[in-house]
Amino acid sequence: MANTAADPDSTHGAPDGTRRDFMFLATGAGLAVGAGALAWPFVASMAPDAETIAAGAPLEVDLSPIQEGQIVNVFWRGKLIFVRSRSEKEIKEAAAVPLSDLIDPQPDAARVKDGHAKWLVVYGNCTHLGCVPIGHQGQYEGWSCPCHGSLYDTSGRVRRGPAPANLPIPPYLFESETKIRIGEEGGKAVA
Repeated sequence: MANTAADPDSTHGAPDGTRRDFMFLATGAGLAVGAGALAWPFVASMAPDAETIAAGAPLEVDLSPIQEGQIVNVFWRGKLIFVRSRSEKEIKEAAAVPLSDLIDPQPDAARVKDGHAKWLVVYGNCTHLGCVPIGHQGQYEGWSCPCHGSLYDTSGRVRRGPAPANLPIPPYLFESETKIRIGEEGGKAVA
C-alpha cells in the first residue's frame, strides 16, 4: 500500500499514464492552435488586398440562368451593373425609336454587342445624381429613377429627364453564347 500512496494515479483507481497521456494531447493541441495562429497572418497576406479587388479584376457572368425579361445586378469595381435579357418585342421596340425622340441620341444597335441584341449590359446608376433606377418601370418598361423621375427605355437610353445621358455601357465581351466577361474589351483587361 505504500506504493499506492506515492503514486497519485493509483489512488483514484486510474491506470498508469492516463494523466500523462492527457497532458501530452493537451500540449499537442495547444501547439497546433498556436502554430495555426502564427501561420494565419502569412496565409492571409497572400490574398489580394481591398485596393486590388476594387481596382477591378474582370468579372465573369454566367448568362444561362437569366430568364427572358429578367434583370440581374452584379458589381464590378464597386459599381452596380445591370445585365438584362431582353425579349424580341423589347428589342424591336427599342430599334424602332426615332433618334430625334431621344435626349441622348444613340441607336439600340450601338448599345449591344453584334449578334447579341438580347443582352443589354449597362451601369446601374442614374446619370442625373447616381440614384439606382428600378427595372421594368415607367412608360418605356425600362428603368425609372424613383428620386427625380428620369425614365430609361429597354436599351438604357434616357427618355425623360432630368438625367442628361443614357445609362453608360461598361467594357465587356462575350466569352461564349452564355458567358460574358465584364472588364475586358477585345480580349484585353481594362486598366
